[in-house]
Amino acid sequence: MERHLLRRGLFAVALLLLAGCDNKAVKNETGLVLEGKTMGTFWRVSLAGVDKARQDELRAKIQAQLDGDDRLLSTYKSDSALSRFNQSRSTEPYPVAEAMSDIVTTSLRIGAKTDGAMDITVGPLVNLWGFGPDKQPVKIPNQAQIEAAKALTGLQHLTVINKAGQQWLQKDLPGLYVDLSTIGEGYAADHLARLMEQNGVSRYLVSVGGAVVTRGTNAEDKAWRVAIQKPTDRENAVQAIVDLNGHGISTSGSYRNYYELEGKRLSHVIDPTTGAPVQHKLVSATVIAPTAMEADGWDTGLMVLGTEKAKQVAQKEGLAVYLITKEGEGFTTWMSPQFKTFLLSE
Repeated sequence: MERHLLRRGLFAVALLLLAGCDNKAVKNETGLVLEGKTMGTFWRVSLAGVDKARQDELRAKIQAQLDGDDRLLSTYKSDSALSRFNQSRSTEPYPVAEAMSDIVTTSLRIGAKTDGAMDITVGPLVNLWGFGPDKQPVKIPNQAQIEAAKALTGLQHLTVINKAGQQWLQKDLPGLYVDLSTIGEGYAADHLARLMEQNGVSRYLVSVGGAVVTRGTNAEDKAWRVAIQKPTDRENAVQAIVDLNGHGISTSGSYRNYYELEGKRLSHVIDPTTGAPVQHKLVSATVIAPTAMEADGWDTGLMVLGTEKAKQVAQKEGLAVYLITKEGEGFTTWMSPQFKTFLLSE
C-alpha cells in the first residue's frame, strides 16, 4: 500500500517509535523484538518466550506475508489485486481472493452502521484533495470538481458475492475506485497475529502502523501495555494506557497528516457527504474491538462523524471508544463504558 497508509495520521501506540528503522531484530528487557517497514509505514512484533535463534526465520515469514498483503491491497502498485479491480471498467462480477472479500464485507458493514461515514469508495475524493497516489493540488478543488468526484463514490455501488466457496466484487459504476487503506493496517495486524499462532507463538504484541493486536503476557509475565498518544507532534506523549486482553486496537487522528493551502488547514480525513476534509474538532478516535480490522474500520468512521455523532454510534453499537476533542487551547476526552474495562491508567 506504500505511503497511503501514512495519511491515517498517527501511530496509536507509544511503543512504536520506529522512525527510520530497517528490518532488524532487537533483544531487550521486554523479550525479542522484530521490526521493519511495510505499506508505507512500520511493523513491529514483540515476542515473549521465543528463542532468539528463531528470529531470522520469523522475520522472513513476517515480511513475506506483509509483502503479500501489500500486493493484495495497495492502490500505489498498479499490479496489485485491488488496483486491477479498480482499473477494470466491467460491471460484471470480478473474482477476488477470500481475504479481499472479507475485508470489503467488514468495510461495508461498518459503513452502513456509520451512515456512510466509513466509505471505502471515497478514493476519488481522497485523490482530489491530494492524500492518495495523486499529487497535492496547487489550489483548493472547486465545487464542480468535488461533485464530479462524489459522483464516482458510494457504498451502494459495491457488492460482495460469496457463492459455493468463490468470491466476487461487483460494481455498478465503471469508474468506482475502492481504497482499503482505512482498514488495511488492521487486516495486516490480524494476519500477523494468525501467523504467530501458526508458528507456535502464543505471547506477542504485533502492530502495523496504528493497528495493534496482543495475546498472552510479555516477557515479565505481565499484561502488554498499550499507550494511546496525546494529540501532539511528540510521539512519546502518552494520553492513556490500556490492556487489550487479546483484542485489537486502532487509532485514527487528524492532527498530524494535513497540509495548508490558501490559508486553510486541510486534514486527510474526508467527509463523504461534503466531499471535503472534515471541519469538526474531534482530533483522535481510538477503538478496541475483537479484531484490529474492526477497530481500524470503526475509528475511521468515528473520525469522520465528529465527537457528538461518534458518541451516539459508540453507545448504540456498544463500542469500546476513546475520543479526544480540541477545546480552545486544550483537549477534552470521552470514553465509553466498554473502553473503561480496558483502561489501566489515564
